[in-house]
Amino acid sequence: MNLIGSNKWVTMQNRLDRVPAKHFIEASEPVWQRIHEQIRLPQGMLNSLRHGVAVSSFIGEVAERYPEALAAAWLEPISANEIRAAFLTHIAAVESENELKAAVRRFRHAHMAASALLEWQGQRSLAESLAFYSELADTLIIESLHWLEQRFYQRLGRPLDIDGELQHLYVLGMGKLGGRELNFSSDIDLIFYYPEQGETQGGSRSVENSVFFTRLAQALIAVLDENTFDGQAFRVDMRLRPFGQSGPLVTSLAALEHYYQEQGRDWERYAMVKARLLNRLGKKQTNAFQELIRPFVYRRYIDFGAIEALRKMKLLITQETRRQGAQGNIKLAAGGIREVEFIAQAHQLIRGGREKSLQTRSIYRAYEAMVNLDIFQGSVAKRLLQAYELLREVEHRLQQLADEQTQKLPHDESAQEKLAYLMGEEDFAQLEQRIVQAMDFIHNEFKQVVGEGSECDEEEQSLQVLWQDMLEDDAALEIIAAEGEQDVDGIWRLIKQFRSEARKRSSGPRGRAALARLMPLLFRQMIAQPQSMTILERVLTVIRAIMSRTAYIELLAENPGARVQLCRLCAASPWVSQQLALHPILLDELIDPQHLYQLPDLTDYPSVLNEFLIRTPEDDLESQMDALRQAKQVLQLKIAAADITGGLELMKVSDHLSYLAQAVTAEVVHLAWRQMAQRHGTPPGRSIQDTGFGVLAYGKLGGLELGYGSDLDLVFVTHAQYEGYTDDAKPIEVQQFYLRLAQRILHLFTTRTVAGVLYEVDLRLRPSGQAGLLVTQLDSFIRYLRDDAWTWELQALVRARPIYGTDAVQADLQDIRCAILSRTREATSLREDILAMRQKMRAHLSSGGTHFDIKQDPGGIADIEFIAQYLVLNYAHDYPQLTEYSDNIRILTCAEQCHLIDPVEAQDLINAYQIFRCESHALALQGEDALSQHDLTTERDAVRRVWSRLLSENASGI
Repeated sequence: MNLIGSNKWVTMQNRLDRVPAKHFIEASEPVWQRIHEQIRLPQGMLNSLRHGVAVSSFIGEVAERYPEALAAAWLEPISANEIRAAFLTHIAAVESENELKAAVRRFRHAHMAASALLEWQGQRSLAESLAFYSELADTLIIESLHWLEQRFYQRLGRPLDIDGELQHLYVLGMGKLGGRELNFSSDIDLIFYYPEQGETQGGSRSVENSVFFTRLAQALIAVLDENTFDGQAFRVDMRLRPFGQSGPLVTSLAALEHYYQEQGRDWERYAMVKARLLNRLGKKQTNAFQELIRPFVYRRYIDFGAIEALRKMKLLITQETRRQGAQGNIKLAAGGIREVEFIAQAHQLIRGGREKSLQTRSIYRAYEAMVNLDIFQGSVAKRLLQAYELLREVEHRLQQLADEQTQKLPHDESAQEKLAYLMGEEDFAQLEQRIVQAMDFIHNEFKQVVGEGSECDEEEQSLQVLWQDMLEDDAALEIIAAEGEQDVDGIWRLIKQFRSEARKRSSGPRGRAALARLMPLLFRQMIAQPQSMTILERVLTVIRAIMSRTAYIELLAENPGARVQLCRLCAASPWVSQQLALHPILLDELIDPQHLYQLPDLTDYPSVLNEFLIRTPEDDLESQMDALRQAKQVLQLKIAAADITGGLELMKVSDHLSYLAQAVTAEVVHLAWRQMAQRHGTPPGRSIQDTGFGVLAYGKLGGLELGYGSDLDLVFVTHAQYEGYTDDAKPIEVQQFYLRLAQRILHLFTTRTVAGVLYEVDLRLRPSGQAGLLVTQLDSFIRYLRDDAWTWELQALVRARPIYGTDAVQADLQDIRCAILSRTREATSLREDILAMRQKMRAHLSSGGTHFDIKQDPGGIADIEFIAQYLVLNYAHDYPQLTEYSDNIRILTCAEQCHLIDPVEAQDLINAYQIFRCESHALALQGEDALSQHDLTTERDAVRRVWSRLLSENASGI
């Protein structure tokens, strides 16, 4: 069945024979008097022009500004085939780009106005006009490009490929222009590309081809799009190019091919159905582009996935038109022009790879092919195209009123009357009835093809449009604001920036599809929440890290619970979001929220670590190191999750982090021991069950106050005798063995693998500091602490505890600690040493700012720690129970029980310490310095009072 040309676009009649309403004639009389004085036309044409001026401000403006040009174009109308010759004659004397811009606009306006008058007179069908408008645009684009090329050659030389062949800028016409069905006042959608990289030659200076063609394209856009005294020729839209607004203006053919193979999206397949090379080139160049794009657009198999993609596209359009108040939009509303096009394009994409007759830019040929292939009934296709033609004619008449790009039926009576007049109807009500009937029929057929989305679908995907890079800023801001968001500019800036980055990252079709599903779901979850800007920023940091790892993107897209946990944890802590970004394997833990918040008992951490490591071969060092890091990260995330949700109080959080680090330390020592034993054997009488090696933890780990990012302060000791050698075929001295063991331990802790660093380790608290040996024999350790240790080293020993070694080794270390701390000291000298150290710390570490430094400022954590250390060092010889514990709270409790401080002082110090720790912990989770903005004056004053009584120069003591 031949549908092409089977229907007239319009009933061929001279609508200008009818006299417009009297008030239109009267209102346009001043304009007409000025036109009448200038233009020379036969009386009959003058009467027609008079009526045209009464209903169209565009006709009036062109007739008044270019009377001779309009008269010539109307008296002797040219066909589409004659446009190029006429335009070349028109610009023959043009010397500058400004003159070219003016010439382009005069030519366009005069011939568009003449064409509109010819349509209204019944001398040109709308179908003929569509071809005319399309050819006019082709000519103005390509001939302006040729004119500009010659000027650019003079300035920058000729762009050549590696073989010395001259290259040209290729221009793709998209949409209505590509299909040769251009509207009267349409934007023109263009894509620019060039054949190959290279450099220009022959100009005053040489530039790369990419630079040459980009500048040429910019000049061409200005010729067409710039608003001058003569207005615009065409509004140029470049958003369909690769990567949209964030992509380069011009790209090479190779880059174009790579983009559509690796990055092309579903909506771009629809757009490419109508893509047409505008340049007048040979078949070779034209075919090169078609061969490039055909595999992307037309799949070799029957592609039913195109329907789902179309459904989503239509949903986005529906949301956007609804947002803009698109009632009466004959293009985008239900049953509009776009749905007729979508029906054809859906079948083209589904079957076009197998049925070559469907590979056409013409909507008429597409429907004809569908009828011939028994995809569509002939009678239905005919009615659809009749309805389509009515809407296209209405669209053109609307645009001819004022040369404005609009598809909305007017609301004011004046415009309604004018439209009815140009459509040959007695009144607007009759016209509107015809339009409604046509759109109802179209929409019913559209639903048969793609189905109809539910309100639930629209609610689920209402933010999907934010992921489309065709969206204008104003529209996006309205959508975000409608969700209740306050900082709409900030949110949109983050989304646009991330969207641009995502477009340039290669993740394959599956990854892009998963990301397109995920991001709108995350937007909905984050927008309109308190601190949504902060949450979005943190979550996007995680998504950036996993963008090219499709499995993780799909995990989040398909698992609502995982998305909830991700947003919840990122909202609570930037530290957590950084961990998730650095170690994406942690995302696996988000799948089961119940599992995420279940923590082992403190004493179970060694067995839990063993479960992580048991499947890793002992001879695969790299895998063991990664497995240990991943285990630590997973368990640390579990602790943080429980912490953030209030499932753990602060002291328990530190306990869990400390016992985890303690278990990790044991695994590291054993791993290092096995490696040393494989290389050098073991010292006499030693094995992995009795290494003769001990680890003493200082600082936060020693005091069971470890934080999420804390270093480990460690001291290594051994009670092994250094005489003798290891039992390997190539033995080494025992002392050398333990030294290398310590080096190996340090390496296993601090080496950065793909899974990161295990812990940063600080060994400076060992005897003699950085000048001392990495491992100290037990006897040497005792002598140093007894004879050479500084007061500050004894203070550090207060917070020390053994965390690795046999029971005997750990007991010896604890006994040594207690014995050293319990020695008698001269009180005044001790107080002076402690005060001097505290003053030195304040001078170097205190913030001195307006906010309270919780750790170092007077009345802060360091003062409480120094008070506890003073009490132990000054009174443990009388009260040895003070040395039993290494944490501050139990030391202070014990000091109260020994009546060294009264109950009120003890409780004040403990309360302040807990409050300061909670505040410091909360700030650390937020990635901030320990500078509190809260009023903690009461707590600070309590600490100062005890400090003054015990440690000031006039302290009264006990």
